[in-house]
Amino acid sequence: MSDTKRGPDPILLTLFANRFMSVAEAMGRSLQQTSISTNIKERLDFSCALFAPDGDLVANAPFIPIHLGSMSFAVKYQMKLHGKTLKEGDVLMTNSPHSGGSHLPDITIITPVFDNESKDIIFFTASRGHHADIGGILPGSMPPTSVNIFEEGANIDSFKIVDGGVFNSQGLYEHMVEKPARYPGSSGCRNIRDVESDLKAQIAANHKGIQLIHAIVNDYGLKTVQEYMLHIRANAEQSVRNLLRDVTKRAGTNVLSAIDYLDDGSPIQLHVEINEQEGSAVLDFEGTGCEVRGNLNAPISVVHSAVIYCMRSMLNLDIPLNAGCLVPLTVKIPQKSLLSPSRTAAVCGGNVLTSQRIVDVVLKAFHAAAASQGCTNNLTFGAGGKDKDGKNITGWGYYETIAGGSGAGPSWHGTDGVHTHITNTRIGDVEILERRYPVMIHQFGLRHGSAGVGKWHGGEGVIREIEFLEPLQVSILSERRTRQPYGLEGGGPGAFGRNTWIKNCREEDGDLDPSSTLRTRDINIGGKATVWMGTGDLLRIETPGGGAWGAPEGTKKPEGEHSPAWEPRGSIAERAAAQAAF
Repeated sequence: MSDTKRGPDPILLTLFANRFMSVAEAMGRSLQQTSISTNIKERLDFSCALFAPDGDLVANAPFIPIHLGSMSFAVKYQMKLHGKTLKEGDVLMTNSPHSGGSHLPDITIITPVFDNESKDIIFFTASRGHHADIGGILPGSMPPTSVNIFEEGANIDSFKIVDGGVFNSQGLYEHMVEKPARYPGSSGCRNIRDVESDLKAQIAANHKGIQLIHAIVNDYGLKTVQEYMLHIRANAEQSVRNLLRDVTKRAGTNVLSAIDYLDDGSPIQLHVEINEQEGSAVLDFEGTGCEVRGNLNAPISVVHSAVIYCMRSMLNLDIPLNAGCLVPLTVKIPQKSLLSPSRTAAVCGGNVLTSQRIVDVVLKAFHAAAASQGCTNNLTFGAGGKDKDGKNITGWGYYETIAGGSGAGPSWHGTDGVHTHITNTRIGDVEILERRYPVMIHQFGLRHGSAGVGKWHGGEGVIREIEFLEPLQVSILSERRTRQPYGLEGGGPGAFGRNTWIKNCREEDGDLDPSSTLRTRDINIGGKATVWMGTGDLLRIETPGGGAWGAPEGTKKPEGEHSPAWEPRGSIAERAAAQAAF
């Protein structure tokens, strides 16, 4: 159907790109419809994708960018581990950062797709879902205080959850409940029934993808399908090469650099050197800080996810995000850095927070947009776990991410109250949240005055205030509480975020002063904290705004700042902003 000398048929290329994307979309619909957890069914914290026999990403629907770029690492790891021993009816499960995972609550289900005739593997389908509790030291499995991976819950390198069509329920219980509880202070999964149900939904979603792939093969033949799979990757590769050449011409240089810092002062530094002739680039993160004792370490798969997301965002083309976007790029990550942590390092914050900062640094180096909120404002609360006798008590956990402001660019304002860049989840719906959990939402709206001020202003953050109707363990894992999202070209920065515990004064706590009319205390708990909230206590989360682009009208630019030698075309830049909300 195509001549290799003339190249692929452009109509068929578009058709196959959309057919492959539709497979992932259908998998996602199946997963949402058959799952039961708030996290997957309501918040849509999951991704589905299609992979080549070599494990490269072929196509995806617009799910969670941080999942999609890193799932390829997980597929390739399982292929290396199991080789050709996989058979029809096998389904693999993994979540370990060492084996291509992002952080432990993100569990990946991988299913090989076999040719009906040759019985060779012709594709893989995979789905990754964030499960609200998989054990660990705190409900929600996103402990802000974790210092090693064993405190964050079940850590599964590889587990054949379905073997020859038989679901291994006992093995799942051992991995999810028994093993995590062996670590001092940690519990097993607090609600294994819900997790098991959602994992079965992921398995079913993968099976849906297999059925649709076979339908495509039946329509066009395996040779043509795989030929266009390669054409799609080659098209993405060429698009990125053209982008890099364009950047060099507009900037007047082939060397770009940027640096930004996490709230603890750890630097993330990037040096980009572009080969204009080849349309390739080396992205070197040398100068990035060493591994941290906390959980802001990011696995290398997450770094690649952030890079491929940025490249795709800057492309003014309607193509699937796939492995071709990374072919022209060489990503160098220094060993012993927080972007290449040791096997036992805590990582739950690296996936959701450090990844945002990596995106900010890449976009800053390419001068594409001011900083967005740079955070996902991870809120968890729940009950259950180990009691005083060490017995695992069935409980529950809730997890959500909270929106903020996106950054402005040379021709657009930032967007108010959106999930930015690597996350594309919904926030917990107020009615569902109040019906299912012992909480009440007092306030949820835009945080006026938090946006960066400039010619093109940043987006506003939000305020979310929650009252707890019974004593609960509540945790917040957030960034941009000490360092503002930067503006560019004289634009002002976005506002810091802030987390405030509004504590009822209680006689038993010794903080009730009979001579005072004050009956509550406002306590800044910082960016990363876990607090035992009493009945009637509130948590107010104020998320960061986005940075602005350009000095306000009538304002002189700061000394030393100059207009960039190149500016992204509006449609490209707007796409980067739109991707921040997708």
